[in-house]
Amino acid sequence: MSHAPAPPSGTPSPTVLVVDDDAAVVTLCKTILQQAGCSVLSAAGSSEALKICKGHKGSIDLLVADLVLPPPEFSFASSENEFPHVHGHELAFRALRMRTDLRVILMSGNIENELAGYGIRTGSLPFLPKPFDPSDLVSLVKSTLEAPVPTFESLQKDHSPGIKGVDEWFD
Repeated sequence: MSHAPAPPSGTPSPTVLVVDDDAAVVTLCKTILQQAGCSVLSAAGSSEALKICKGHKGSIDLLVADLVLPPPEFSFASSENEFPHVHGHELAFRALRMRTDLRVILMSGNIENELAGYGIRTGSLPFLPKPFDPSDLVSLVKSTLEAPVPTFESLQKDHSPGIKGVDEWFD
């Protein structure tokens, strides 16, 4: 397996937040990324990931999130509920609003047509199809960390309409 080069001495390791509803995928990503020199935070779903984005005191350099994150229950997203259960693209959108220096990789085992059935698009963010080779994950993480941070506006043009301060239902 190919490893990302270690950061120069005195430079902190990049911190990556991995989000997937499959614990085995989270464990695999965490192991691969730690071996590549990253610090890894993990979440089993979007609500937990948003709580980490808001509450983590250190930097979070990269979000690696599954696109299809089925909620454990029906969830109402509103101005009063800042941690709703949402799909991966919506998670990226909300996380970037909290942390403007965040980079994002989306991943999925579903093909584009299946994602469209969920109302989800991959958009312009880096995408990792599952299953993946560990070296593909490390390579994409490295290139994404070297790329410019996506802007809120770039995600907005990829984003389905609706998150303009009004309440939304997600299932």
